[in-house]
Amino acid sequence: MSPTVVYGIQLPVQSQSTLYAEPWEAAAGPDDLLAVARTADAHGFDYVACCDHVAIPRRLAGAMSTVWYDPVATLAYLAAATERVRLLSHVAVVGLRHPLVTAKAYATLDHLSGGRLVLGVGAGHVQEEFEAVGADFAGRGGVLDETIDALRAALGPEEYPEHAGERFAFRDLGQRPRPAQDRVPVWVGGSSPAAVRRAALKGDGWLPQGDPRDRLAGQIAKLRRLRAEAGIEAPITVGAITEALYVGEPGWDTGRRALTGKPQALAESLRAYGAMGVAQIQVRFRSRSRTELTDQMAAFATEVAPHL
Repeated sequence: MSPTVVYGIQLPVQSQSTLYAEPWEAAAGPDDLLAVARTADAHGFDYVACCDHVAIPRRLAGAMSTVWYDPVATLAYLAAATERVRLLSHVAVVGLRHPLVTAKAYATLDHLSGGRLVLGVGAGHVQEEFEAVGADFAGRGGVLDETIDALRAALGPEEYPEHAGERFAFRDLGQRPRPAQDRVPVWVGGSSPAAVRRAALKGDGWLPQGDPRDRLAGQIAKLRRLRAEAGIEAPITVGAITEALYVGEPGWDTGRRALTGKPQALAESLRAYGAMGVAQIQVRFRSRSRTELTDQMAAFATEVAPHL
């Protein structure tokens, strides 16, 4: 029997890449974000997630759009309107900011939300964005490695955290409020060899970047092998992003890769993730309106999730 798998959702509206945004999101705003977050909170979703980009260059704007809400501001806004759902940055491009700046923002978010933060981090990929803020694009992998170490210290229990590294060093600098959690979970995003290694050696969780099912099992095996070779015995939360879903028969074109149909059939398909060792799935739904999305979320939670 496959293990129980929890489910979370990347919020609509807050990022509008043409790869996944639905047409209705273009005219949506804060009220829609609130409605979706409250639906997730009420229906057992493990987390709601928000992306991170500071600025998008014109050459990429056609595909990526320029709509990227700030994750800390967005998740803090939603924290006040929800009670239990966790708040995930998927992913924070932490190399764009000094670790103490990142720690101040996310420690405050964890404090205000009563300990609901999951800090997802990634290397980033937009060169002009790094250059605009004076960050190191070419060396972003090494920057991320050290930043994770610095954030472990800066998000720990100490009022005066300490870190001494190649790029960053701080001590005798107090930061309060401290996070509500004793240890803020850090999930590492990305599917490149470097990202998988980073997740294995430094992460509490791994957020694959859309690995198809036929590739995911091998990636998970590699992750666990690297972790075992390093002598790391602590558990790691392995994630996956599912195919687009629609509970029931849509009656409209949801795309050939979308999974549609009866709840039991969807659950049977999704249980394959748990069999691979996935502990959390990020579900995404095809929808033509906010109401259709929240209806889909409720249908998934009541009719599909109990069979996961």
